[in-house]
Amino acid sequence: MEKPEGDGNLSRTGDKTLDSFIFNHYNAYSSISEQSELAVCYDGTMFSQERQKQISEELTRTGRVEVLELARRYGVSEHTIRRDLHALAGRGLLQKTHGGAVSLQTARLDWATRAITLPDAKQSIGARAAQLIQAGQTVIVDAGSTTLSLARQLKVRPLTVITNSLDVARLFEEEEEVTLVVSGGEWNARVRAFRGVTAQKIVATYRADWTILGTCALHPRAGATVTNEEDAALKRAAAAAGLRTIVLADHSKRDQVAAHLVLSPAQLDIVVTNQAWPELEAAGVAVLYAQESTEGV
Repeated sequence: MEKPEGDGNLSRTGDKTLDSFIFNHYNAYSSISEQSELAVCYDGTMFSQERQKQISEELTRTGRVEVLELARRYGVSEHTIRRDLHALAGRGLLQKTHGGAVSLQTARLDWATRAITLPDAKQSIGARAAQLIQAGQTVIVDAGSTTLSLARQLKVRPLTVITNSLDVARLFEEEEEVTLVVSGGEWNARVRAFRGVTAQKIVATYRADWTILGTCALHPRAGATVTNEEDAALKRAAAAAGLRTIVLADHSKRDQVAAHLVLSPAQLDIVVTNQAWPELEAAGVAVLYAQESTEGV
């Protein structure tokens, strides 16, 4: 609205009452308009932050979200939701996928989703750890997406591989120069691994040069921890059977703590990760760093 001429005391019409009405009406209109614009901006900013907070909380609960469902629920465009996911990804809270996003707290995810989370990090960590294994050695390979990446890159022969993972076992099932031992036990379809007392007893009867473990969480003071008690017990049995233990952990596991202890910091022989971790080194743990591929960047 264009401001009328005058100073509130003089009127072009000479009618002071009319002049006063015009200026009061303008001031009232301007105040309402400015407040409305501020309210829209304020509410929009706050709603965006609140929406992102709720999306993050849902990821923590369920492990994954879908763009279409979030757009419907919040009554916003798919573009707006993708912008929210981009912001959360920039804060390291999720990984975007086709049609949605997955949590980086991979312990809450099913096998298929974990397998596609942080693939470059897992590839590089697996490659770095595989360099430690020499021909003629025996390795115990834990079930998990990062340990599977390592197993794919074990090229030295001959080799003995002991595992509770059918996915790892299938990599070597036709290899004449690989002696393959599968633990058996109770099959857990969700994590695609054998677990339970039988698996623990079988693993405990073997000895290995290396035990290679994944973990749900890794902390300089708490050590390696996982969310499942049976998983923790089997990992401890595997670690006890190996002369040295390598824990593979990408940056999403960093400074996290889960309920069940696998290894204390003092029991961690080597940790292979993809980002600098001086606090873990300060705790006396040998840390090896993987170099992620920069192809296509």
